[in-house]
Amino acid sequence: MSSTSIISVNFNQPQVTMDFLRSLKANTVDEDVEVILVDNGSREDHGLSFKSVYPELIYIRSEVNLGFAGGNNLGVKAAKGDYLLFLNNDTEIVENMVEVMKEEFKLHPEIGILSPLILYFDQPETIQYAGFTPMNYLTCRNKGIGNMEKDKGQYNLDSRETGYCHGAAMMCRKKDLESVGLMAEHFFLYYEELDWCEKFKKAGKLIWFTGKTRIYHKESISVGKESSIKTYFMTRNRMLFIRRNTNIINTFFFSIYYILFACTKQILAYFIKGRSDLVKWVFKGIIWNFTNSKNSDKLGFKI
Repeated sequence: MSSTSIISVNFNQPQVTMDFLRSLKANTVDEDVEVILVDNGSREDHGLSFKSVYPELIYIRSEVNLGFAGGNNLGVKAAKGDYLLFLNNDTEIVENMVEVMKEEFKLHPEIGILSPLILYFDQPETIQYAGFTPMNYLTCRNKGIGNMEKDKGQYNLDSRETGYCHGAAMMCRKKDLESVGLMAEHFFLYYEELDWCEKFKKAGKLIWFTGKTRIYHKESISVGKESSIKTYFMTRNRMLFIRRNTNIINTFFFSIYYILFACTKQILAYFIKGRSDLVKWVFKGIIWNFTNSKNSDKLGFKI
């Protein structure tokens, strides 16, 4: 039986992370798994509390916040499993999820990266993710399949190629990273999993969804619905994603659309909502892309 490394990242969410670890403990009985938790520069070190919940836990503490990709990449370097399962710490899993996902790789060897059905934790009958449509690279927009639908079992037997995986739950083979590489740490937050999916596609692998198993996601606990960090990185990284994954002509036409239409619309929405404090972060996200290379390590935001 092939082993699996479950990798997750914690940032100032000890109680949420302990609930996550309890979920893993209860639902991976008799499965060959190791659990790696990376603490991403949290204010307090709760390593002992985490290990009291999951004694076999491999706990890695970074003194600085490395971002979503950086934290997960640190976990990859410690992983010994043949399969890597990346789970947000604000998720809870179901029984046999790991084995069901591994079975998909055996049934479909062409899979590069795989995500399960995702439901909202607080609304467990409501679907968050059942796949994504392909990306329109001129607008950097696509659609979520199944989003906000009531779960009636309509995706339970689905096993299919999809546009992108969802960063809350992704599985891949460790050996594939030899050709694909790790997640790009340039993004810090948002779009890194989409960029990673593009890398898998370029390596000849398929992006896959399965409805045969599921997770429950406590959405937006880390950052919040509206915040300066979310506004900045969502603005910055949408353009960065296009710069990294399309040619200069596409990037030029996208930039015209993005600045004149999409960002203008966002700014107007912030004024209407009374959130004029967020407008400057839209501008900062745009300006970063005109003052930094697409491979720059500069975040442009003080973490």
